[in-house]
This record gives sequence, structure tokens and C-alpha cells, in this order.
Amino acid sequence: MLVDNKVEGDSRVQKAAESAAAAGWDVVLLGLVRAGNGRTWKLGDAEVRLLPLKTPLAKRHAERHRSPLRRPLAYPPGPMSAYRRQWAKAWRADVATRRAALRVAPGAVGTPIFRKAEKARLAVAGPVSKAVQKWVGFRSRQTSQAQKAGRALRGPVDRAFTASWKALKGPRAWRRLEPVLWDYELTYGKEIDALKPDLIHANDFRMLGVGARAAIRARAAGRTCKLVWDAHEYLPGVRPWEDNAHWIPGNTAHESEYAPFADAVVTVSDGLGDLLKKRHGLKEQPTVVLNAPDRPADAEELAAEVSKDGKPVPDLRELCGIGPDVPLVVYSGSPGPQRGLGDMVEALPQLDGVHMAFVVPAPAAGYIQGLLRRAQELGVGDRLHAVPYVPHWQVVPFLSAANVGCIPIHHWPNHEIALITKFFEYSHARLPLVVSDVKTMSEVTRSTGQGEVCRAEDIADLVRAIKAVLADPERYRAAYDKPGLLSNWTWEAQAEVLDELYTRLVPGTGRGAGGGS
Repeated sequence: MLVDNKVEGDSRVQKAAESAAAAGWDVVLLGLVRAGNGRTWKLGDAEVRLLPLKTPLAKRHAERHRSPLRRPLAYPPGPMSAYRRQWAKAWRADVATRRAALRVAPGAVGTPIFRKAEKARLAVAGPVSKAVQKWVGFRSRQTSQAQKAGRALRGPVDRAFTASWKALKGPRAWRRLEPVLWDYELTYGKEIDALKPDLIHANDFRMLGVGARAAIRARAAGRTCKLVWDAHEYLPGVRPWEDNAHWIPGNTAHESEYAPFADAVVTVSDGLGDLLKKRHGLKEQPTVVLNAPDRPADAEELAAEVSKDGKPVPDLRELCGIGPDVPLVVYSGSPGPQRGLGDMVEALPQLDGVHMAFVVPAPAAGYIQGLLRRAQELGVGDRLHAVPYVPHWQVVPFLSAANVGCIPIHHWPNHEIALITKFFEYSHARLPLVVSDVKTMSEVTRSTGQGEVCRAEDIADLVRAIKAVLADPERYRAAYDKPGLLSNWTWEAQAEVLDELYTRLVPGTGRGAGGGS
């Protein structure tokens, strides 16, 4: 099983690996670390290996080479700009010192003739060094602007570069547009080959190429190796993970090249499955495996819930420093401007007495700290809290301490087509929901009656929805008493779907067959 992250915090991947191992598959989950050394641990019966990732190919052509068309007067990439700035400053400092020496200690400078010549030299060197410093400063600014433009890749030269490679190479254009994908191949490839897998489960778009190339090598060596591609998102519709114009065309080209090598495709919703089948001409409809949490616990189990290392579930309210009667709205998941956390902060001053908790991977991250500072500016800093993730098996009881689960995501294509992980986690925690009017999630919320829908990016309507839910929470909680509503939204049900798919691809392994690899 392959994933392009450090595994911790990716509940879907963790649950898939752990449940597959419990079903009898011999599971090795390969992830990565971006700094430091790799490490290994056990996740149930699954083995997790984190590989150290180096990304020298991430540096763009424009960041490595001079760009005469973009900024012809810029220095070449590298240390030259800093060297020239420092050199110009040193010259100016030297001129100033020599002038001062002529005034305060003329005898130490030399003979009268030498002092006269020095004075003449400095009369010229002063304005010349000043002019040179300004010139060097201008070229350094040109260099910085060229580097910034080279990272963003949004100028007319960049657009022409992108279009020409797409026209010339088609799906293979990613080799020029997103060469960092080779860094992932060179990190994972040999490790996969040494394992000689019968089945490769590649999570998301980066790992699709890594998995496909490994399967191709295995088949060329005479071994049977099946490839499952787990598509978490519709790539043409995502907000680019990096701020450059090559990211989407490069990664979509890579996906298009290797999608045909998948023996089966797994995804998170029927809507995304339809888009993938159409985009890649898939022969079969993708298998839907929801991002659902573990089986919901009853009240007694919630009270006694402990983590797998024997420690009790953290108390969300205690982490926030509030009592049981304080209204608490929670957001749990990856942060980002498109996920509406900023809208929640802006709404807080209009919600008297209400506290908000952001359960995020890294509370100290710059984006989260910026939101906390904004809350301070608005005079509500004491009512906004950022707390870290808990292990996936603790998420539901951890979140159940809140009064409202909030999902104010903005209108992006991927947000419209699926029920996201936190939707199911909030539901199993029996939280009334406040969700934005993205298509699939708002339709389900309205049909079940488990929450209120607000207009995305509308602060006033978000305030209205939160107030409505807090005013009558039991009305929305009652939706969870409907027979069958939560039973299909469990990972146990999804794990059976995944195991059946594996068994179809690799018969005679898995559950009841003594395992596979």
C-alpha cells in the first residue's frame, strides 16, 4: 500500500491498511518523511515504513537557470546576487572609512602627495560606489522577481511553455511540467520491487504513477501484480497544492498516463466515480469506499473508550479550558482558506458565549496561528482554540464533546461531489451539523434533517445556521435515531467492500486463505 504522506493523520489509509491486515492480507504500508530519517512501526498487523523523501527535482527550470526573456538584467540563480549586494556594501563601507581617516588621522594615511591622490580617488569612488550599489540593488530585485515568477509560472512565456509541452507530449508532458514526480519514484521504486507484491494499492494521484511503474516492472519480470488506484479527489477540480501554473496540468497529465494501468479503481463517492470513468475511459465503474469511521459506539462504550495504548480519550472541552455547559462548535480536519475556517473566525464575534475548536494536524502551523491572531484582533481570542489530532479510533468519542460539527467549505469542484470524512465522523459523534451549500453534502443534510445548510462564504448565514442548531440541538440529533442511517456509514462495511475487491483481483489470498502480499 502506497501513500505520499507520513501516514499519521491519514485515517482512510490507516484504516485500510489495518483492516486489510486483519482480513489476512500481508500488508506493508509505505509512506514518507520530508525531513530526517525514515522509521518503521506496526499498525495492527500491518507494517508501516516511512521512507526519507528528497526532492531535488522540485526546483523549477526558471529557478535553476537565467531567464533572459523574463528578467534580462537579473543575476543567474544561485549565490551571485547575495555576493554582489554584499560586495557593493563593503565597497561603500570602505570609501566611508577612508574618507573619515583623511579627516581624523591624515598622518596615518601617508605622505601629502598620497593624501592628495587619495582624496581625488575618493571624490570619484564615492558617487561611483553609490551608483554601483543602486545598480546591484536593482539587479538583485530583478533576480528576486524572476525567481518568484519562476515559481508561480504564470507569465506569457510560462503559458507558452506549458501549452507547447502539452501539445508535443500529451500525457507524458508531466516530465517537463512536474518533474518532482520522479523524486517519488526514486524514493519508493526499489523498496516496492524488493517486496515483490501481488497487489499494489496506490493512494491518490502521485502514488498512481509509482504503483503503475512498479506493476509494469513486475509484469515484465514474469510476476503477476495487480494495481488498485484509490482516487481520493477529482484532480482537475482541486485547489493546487503549490502556487504555480504547472501543478494542475503536470499532475493531470501524469494521472492520465498511468490511469489505464490500474486493474481496479477505488474512490470516495459515486459522483467522483462517474467523473473518473468519463475522464479516463475506465471499463468498469470505480468501487466506492466511503471515508467512514469505525462502528459507532453506544453511550456506555463512549464513556469507557480507551486508545489502543491504554490511555483514555482526551477531553476536548478540557483542552479548550471550558466547562460542560459552554456552547462549542468544532471543525476537525485539514485546514485551508477554501475550507472556510476563516469564515468561522469572522462569525465568532456574532455568537455571544460560543467557543470554537479547530482540531487540526499542526496547531502551531502558520495558517492556524494567523487565524488565532485574527480572533485576537476581533476581541474573541479567548473563544477560539486549536488542538491537535487524536488517533483515528478516538476521533468520534473525542468530537462528541462538542455541540455542533461545522463544515463551511467553499465551492470547489471536489467539494461538490462527495461526503467528506468529517461528515461521517460528526454523524457518528451524533453532532448536529452546519454545512455549506455544496451539492452532495447539503442534499444529504437536508434529506436526513441532521443539520442546517448555509450559503458558502456568507458569514451572516453561517451565524444564522449555528444559532439555529444551538437553539434546538435535539431536533437535529433525533435524525441519528432513524434505523439504518449510521449502519452503512461505518468502516467495517467499507472494509468488506475493499476485501472483496482484493480477493477478486488476487484469488486465493486474504480472508480465510492464509494471507497475501
